[in-house]
Amino acid sequence: MILTALQQYSFCLIRHGETIANRDGVIAGRLDVPLTDFGRDQARALQRAPWPVHYRLFCSPKERARETCHLAFPDQYVEQVNDLSERNWGIFEGQPIANSPARDGHPEKGEDWRDFLHRTGNALVHCCQAADNNLPIIVCHSGVIRASRILTGQPSTGSRPPNAKPLIFRWNGNRHIEEIYRP
Repeated sequence: MILTALQQYSFCLIRHGETIANRDGVIAGRLDVPLTDFGRDQARALQRAPWPVHYRLFCSPKERARETCHLAFPDQYVEQVNDLSERNWGIFEGQPIANSPARDGHPEKGEDWRDFLHRTGNALVHCCQAADNNLPIIVCHSGVIRASRILTGQPSTGSRPPNAKPLIFRWNGNRHIEEIYRP
């Protein structure tokens, strides 16, 4: 159902800039961790990207995504979408990434993978529809991007997306193609 609802839409996803959790190799999930100075520089560098004339901004309510969005797109209106939050990893949050549980499971006191896919899919559909023929640019998290890969018909979640690198999920009339954003 969500895959069908996303057909016809292209959208751009940007993982927030580097955080202290990224730097230290820790699972952040729902924790509100700050950007590093390098992460802030990554976000500011996005100002130089050749963005289309018509776009609409969305972001996760987590501070790392909001700050990235405001540094990358200063003085622009941004709609915060709660369902763009990173997955709740339960008891694994704050733990080393090496201790990560299986992605497709249900971490103790956390969010089930299927529930996360459903939540993320609804958020993407909302952003695409609310953009009203403008390119939705969505500042979010690694997990949201990985879920988006499944939701757009890719065979796997793929590797961890880089921080502050725009990825376009371009609808070509038959399927979504993920590529580094280039207008």
